[in-house]
Amino acid sequence: MTKVSVIVSVYNVEKYLRKCIESLVGQTLKDIEIILVNDGSTDGSQKIIDQFMSQYDNIKCINKKNGGAAESRNMGMLQATGEYIGFMDSDDYIESEMFECMYNKAKENDYDVVECNLHHEFPDGSIDTEECEQYTDIGQLLMNGRNVVWNKIYKREWLLASGVTFPVGYIYEDLAFYSKLVANIRSIAYVKPAFYYYVQRKDSINRSQDLKTLNIIPVLQDVKDYYIKTGKYDIYKDELEFLFAKILLLSSFNRICHIPERKDRNMALSKNWEFLNDNFPKWKTNRYLKQLKTKKGMFIKLMNGYTYKACGLILPHLV
Repeated sequence: MTKVSVIVSVYNVEKYLRKCIESLVGQTLKDIEIILVNDGSTDGSQKIIDQFMSQYDNIKCINKKNGGAAESRNMGMLQATGEYIGFMDSDDYIESEMFECMYNKAKENDYDVVECNLHHEFPDGSIDTEECEQYTDIGQLLMNGRNVVWNKIYKREWLLASGVTFPVGYIYEDLAFYSKLVANIRSIAYVKPAFYYYVQRKDSINRSQDLKTLNIIPVLQDVKDYYIKTGKYDIYKDELEFLFAKILLLSSFNRICHIPERKDRNMALSKNWEFLNDNFPKWKTNRYLKQLKTKKGMFIKLMNGYTYKACGLILPHLV
């Protein structure tokens, strides 16, 4: 059996794709399956894929109409044959030992998930290393875990049995996938090396400064609906409340403040605030929030109807 299947959604990334694939075919783990899902690219990405496929028999290519990374990843999961599944973004790259090290760790105790640390590579060439907290408690993973999918491998049989997929049609699909999946984790392990290079592109969709930032609302709704549907909402209600407050009043709030059009920005700020309070009207009394002593925690706790509006007026002039 193939040890690891790696799924890569590809869309108009000819500038970065060769480096990405080279880092995959150069893995020290040889029993690896590389699944490249061409999501309707209109540039030279397919030509690059074809060149590599002519040289390596462990590369598969799926061609589809453009539908987004979520759709591509869902399709790739159904095609994967590996004992474990990993994901990569097509503009990133990895160290050659990544999947061998993580697979060996996974096999030590039949872990569902194994996670590694990562680097952020910026347009000027500088690199910042991020060491992830090693949580094993489900509540802590939900509230504070690194909610990206590509610095981890997942046991395929367990992943497919969970029924968790990426919500199609939105950005921030990693958040939804991760937040739903953690409720199913039976065991998780970590390896120390920072194997993954997360390339920060100026034109990345995740750096959008428009109303796409409001995609966070249906994505979070998808997470809440999943917990209700699976009967886990009451178990993790406090953790979900904390997660929603943290996202909507920190990262989402900050992105909204970068929207240049004032009318759009004000509308987005209003919807962001309403969504939090409609879903968790008593969020200010959250037990985890009360314990949070950081600057970010203080900022969240200062938020009310007045201070939220005031910060929404001031911060756009500071960013």
